[in-house]
Amino acid sequence: MGSKLFQLRTSHVLKYLAPIFLIYCFVVLVPLVISFIYSLRNDAGSAYVGLNNYALLVKDKDFWLSFRNNLVVVLICVIGQVGIAFLIASVLGSRWLKWRSVHRVAIFLPVVLAPVVTGYLWTLIYNYQFGLLNKFLGFFGVEPMLWLDDPQKVLYAVSVPLVWQYIGLYMIIFLAGMQNIPAEIHDAAEIDGASGYRKMVNVTLPLMKSVVMVALMLCISGTMKTFDHIYVMTGGGPGKSSMLMAQYAYNNAFLMSRIGYASTISIGMMVLSVAVVGLLSVLFRGGRTS
Repeated sequence: MGSKLFQLRTSHVLKYLAPIFLIYCFVVLVPLVISFIYSLRNDAGSAYVGLNNYALLVKDKDFWLSFRNNLVVVLICVIGQVGIAFLIASVLGSRWLKWRSVHRVAIFLPVVLAPVVTGYLWTLIYNYQFGLLNKFLGFFGVEPMLWLDDPQKVLYAVSVPLVWQYIGLYMIIFLAGMQNIPAEIHDAAEIDGASGYRKMVNVTLPLMKSVVMVALMLCISGTMKTFDHIYVMTGGGPGKSSMLMAQYAYNNAFLMSRIGYASTISIGMMVLSVAVVGLLSVLFRGGRTS
């Protein structure tokens, strides 16, 4: 009887999951397979070239430059999004803070904006003539700067909107994790004379390692495929100073009509992203074991 009941419930579960799985296959797996097939063909898609595109990709300096730029943006976003979000969540979890719901809504609000809107918004903020940033710095006697036209500054400038938009997402994740920590643990730490900083470092952070790991994986995987902000703000320029892998694949596919090579870039982008996330997972597990 129990086995029949289990089979009945399993069949119901599979029946409800089937549409979701079909949508996932159609949206994710099928395009991935098609992209891999195109990566084995020439730019026009008319002839099979085997692994020639992958051999070109390994030697492509522009691709590795875009990968390096991606790593720089990932590092900035990990520190900015995850690090700042954890500090904000710790402050919002304190007892002395008032109007917590207002603060949460205000910090989370940028998350609901479309990346294109965020890109245009920060393009206006960075504007040389009437941008708010240059106007603000002008009050302190600082000369206006070409934030998006200076190859030395542009990569850091385009990273700021990414940090600003998604801090709220990781703040919510950390707040949810902190709420699962029993209040008795913090009370015991206070009785032992632990300050707010000591409680955050020695109590909260160790108990939230798994939550931090999830946040880091989401941050890295999301940043590695960043496209919208860069496309709107700089298009990868000036030159190739802010070129990321997704922008480089877009340029090859739609500006140069190199569909085969663009598909190869997409596959390489996926492999490198999985490798970076996998390396983080190995390092994190090693740290937990030690």
